[in-house]
Amino acid sequence: MSRENLHFLTLFLIISVSVSSCDIADKARYDNYRLYRLHLETEEQVKMLQELEKMSDSYIFIGHARHPDQDLTIIVAAHKIAEAADLFKRYNITAQVLVFNIQEKIEKEWDNVLPEKTPGYQLDWQHYFHLETINQWLDLQLSNHKDLTSVSLGNSFEGRNIRGVKLSRKAGNTAVFVEGGIHAREWISPATSTYILNQLLTSSDPRVKELSENFDWFFFPVVNPDGYVYTFENDRLWRKNRKPYGPICRGVDLNRNFNSSWNGPGSSSDPCTYDFAGGSVNSEPEVAAIAQFIKTHVKESRIKTFLSLHSYSQLLMFPFGSTTEQVPNYSDLKEIGQKAIDALAKKHGTKFKTGSIIETIYPSSGGSSDWAYEEVGIKISYTFELRGPPDSTDMFILPANQITPVGEETLEAFIVIMNEAKARGYYNDA
Repeated sequence: MSRENLHFLTLFLIISVSVSSCDIADKARYDNYRLYRLHLETEEQVKMLQELEKMSDSYIFIGHARHPDQDLTIIVAAHKIAEAADLFKRYNITAQVLVFNIQEKIEKEWDNVLPEKTPGYQLDWQHYFHLETINQWLDLQLSNHKDLTSVSLGNSFEGRNIRGVKLSRKAGNTAVFVEGGIHAREWISPATSTYILNQLLTSSDPRVKELSENFDWFFFPVVNPDGYVYTFENDRLWRKNRKPYGPICRGVDLNRNFNSSWNGPGSSSDPCTYDFAGGSVNSEPEVAAIAQFIKTHVKESRIKTFLSLHSYSQLLMFPFGSTTEQVPNYSDLKEIGQKAIDALAKKHGTKFKTGSIIETIYPSSGGSSDWAYEEVGIKISYTFELRGPPDSTDMFILPANQITPVGEETLEAFIVIMNEAKARGYYNDA
């Protein structure tokens, strides 16, 4: 080999090693992955898609094929587009391409993500932030507001502290538990959580001040910190926590791991699926920590409201997700929910629907809001599915310029939920 060729070979090897060791080389990419919206009309179509989901990890299902007359959103890997098109034609499935290249959306969103070492005082609601910045922002609020105290649920599987705060401005208040970020990829959830907390701390709006003074608030912006970090560093569309199961699978859907019809309808016992319910009830440290904290504090802190923030689909839901059986206060929850989404719509025109989980989105078991209602007795228990709509082209990659509008309209719903529940006597008991 000539000296010149040896030089180029050496240079090539150096470049190869450098690229392979670079963090970005370990990031999942979705180049030319397509987002489809399907309409299922027949049992044959449903069965084919059920089989497709079981057999191939090249199709990312946002929900499951369950029954005819159903809309279904799926992401198709680039090398499977021809196969997918053939299947849709063969089974006469109406298919609309919502997005032609998922990676372009991810990269555009990344333009509005500030660096990992961004200090907490720079947190705003025009960008998305790494976990470290969110935690630093919480520390800053703790130093600036004497009526705010630090609260920890415990540690995640990877040893991260599940951070939260308690706002209490008057003795004897009933309390609200706000859960954010249980699904890692739903970045708008932690952002909305911090937005509403900031409003409760600083707003001059008398309606907001009344909420901050007459209720105690527990805010946990990111209850799945391992998954949240993973979406920034490795895979933007990751949903679960990061606990390994078996030789190749990792992660549990934390919102399927609670003790409420655990491993029932709408959850999976397959560790490789996105809605895996876990090895047993409360098998995940994050879920065990939430459950233990609420059970320990529900009486002494008078926790009477549970609000969980998710995305997407523009829904305000209440128990149950596992059965069509209506909860005893179904009518109240439906009426409060309707008034809340009416107020939300007046802010920016965003249209929501309300109802029980199973009747508004799909069957699901082991969810936190069902558990809070059923096991702990918190009768005002709601789950928000924030923007965008069910046929959103953004999915979980909501542009950062929507964070503030989402926060504003969600705050309007919070105000109505609390005031309506209070007027109906839900906070009267000691």
